[in-house]
Amino acid sequence: MSVYIEKLRASIEPYRNQIINHKVYNQIQSIADVHEFMRHHVYAVWDFMSLLKSLQQKLTCTTIPWLPLGNAKNRFLINEIVVGEESDIDANGNRISHFELYIQAMQHCGADTTAIQHLITLLKNGSSVSDAMAASYVPFAARQFMYNTFDIIAADKDYLAAAVFTFGREDLIPGMFMSIINDMNKDFPHELGTFKYYLDRHIEVDGGHHSHLAIEMVENLCGNDENKWAEAELAVIKAMQMRIALWDGVYQSISNKNASIAAVLN
Repeated sequence: MSVYIEKLRASIEPYRNQIINHKVYNQIQSIADVHEFMRHHVYAVWDFMSLLKSLQQKLTCTTIPWLPLGNAKNRFLINEIVVGEESDIDANGNRISHFELYIQAMQHCGADTTAIQHLITLLKNGSSVSDAMAASYVPFAARQFMYNTFDIIAADKDYLAAAVFTFGREDLIPGMFMSIINDMNKDFPHELGTFKYYLDRHIEVDGGHHSHLAIEMVENLCGNDENKWAEAELAVIKAMQMRIALWDGVYQSISNKNASIAAVLN
């Protein structure tokens, strides 16, 4: 692993620790709390796919006529990741994207998918991302998180998108979700079977094969350019700060709901 990667890892470690050890995980005590978590988190699952596809568009040829665009090694790396994220398998062996699997998990545990489904419908009908977010009752923290993701996409710099994808999203997922899985599945093994499967798939796929592929992609795109590495580091830190803000928003939302319920019962 290059000295650049080691330096970047050291720089973002405090933010990574904040995310992995965030107080939101301990706040999830009931199925209702899980619903509230998923209601926010589903947008991070969706915009992750958008970030992924933006990278595929930058690093490969996705237009007709086909042309040998870019570096063949980077084409392989991103296409390999896309296959796993866009057409993985569900618990029954059926092909499915990780976003669709998450929607399935929400439905199986009784979480409300109305807002995210409305967002997707608006986008399919031609709405812009910002207009669709505004019209779909997206929670504030989730909306701010997505704004940052689409700012990275709009910057049109493959090395920035790859760094945020790898260290702000892909490489971060195993530790983040392991904190949830360990506690939650003990209490709700039946209701959360599909959600557990989703989390297990992310830990298995993203924590191993995809993580290594993504890191190699960042190294290839940044090379020995000090400016690119410095810019990538700032972008990853911003993405992690937005994740912390998203988790803060989820924590506050769960706390508010539980306080309201307690007030009614008392």
